[in-house]
Amino acid sequence: MDAALQQLPARAGRIGPNAITRVAEVLRARRGEAAAAVLFGRAGLLPYLTQPPQAMVDEAEVTRLHQVLRDSLGTAFAQEVAREAGTRTADYLLAHRIPRPAQAVLKRLPARLAARMLLSAIRGHAWTFAGSGRFSAQAGHPVVLSITDNPMCRGARLDEPGCNFYAATFERLFRVLVHPAARAVETHCEACGDPSCRFELRWD
Repeated sequence: MDAALQQLPARAGRIGPNAITRVAEVLRARRGEAAAAVLFGRAGLLPYLTQPPQAMVDEAEVTRLHQVLRDSLGTAFAQEVAREAGTRTADYLLAHRIPRPAQAVLKRLPARLAARMLLSAIRGHAWTFAGSGRFSAQAGHPVVLSITDNPMCRGARLDEPGCNFYAATFERLFRVLVHPAARAVETHCEACGDPSCRFELRWD
């Protein structure tokens, strides 16, 4: 595993700290403090457990952490951790980053119009979660979001899509602000050999 981590290419991108702090919360809740310390130690991020990052972090740290989760916990459980961390990230954004008046407006709009407005905001803040990856979004039904050169699964080789952190974050935001039945599915993933990670959101 260490050799694989060392082979990951160096990148200059940065990602918001939720990609690390929410994972720490989930690991503590599900496995306890000692297990969280072991996993963060393997990723070279142990100091973050006592001093959580308050600013953008090097995306390579996020890549390492999620690779360690898959290698140490198995893909299935790592996906569960990532999904819960993504949901917690969306809840944090709703509580602290998206103004309440804007949320109230979105909730009153027809779903398709609310989706367009939310997509505009997501595009404007893509640099906070996609790092050096390239984000694109297409309104419609389904709404299609994609990340090319995705740091979350960079270097991974999986049999099924592995970016539950992003899928859960998008799904929670759309459920609260667009339609309560919104569901996000990652239909393509770079870890499976696809050219980009693609997420479709539907609310039928």
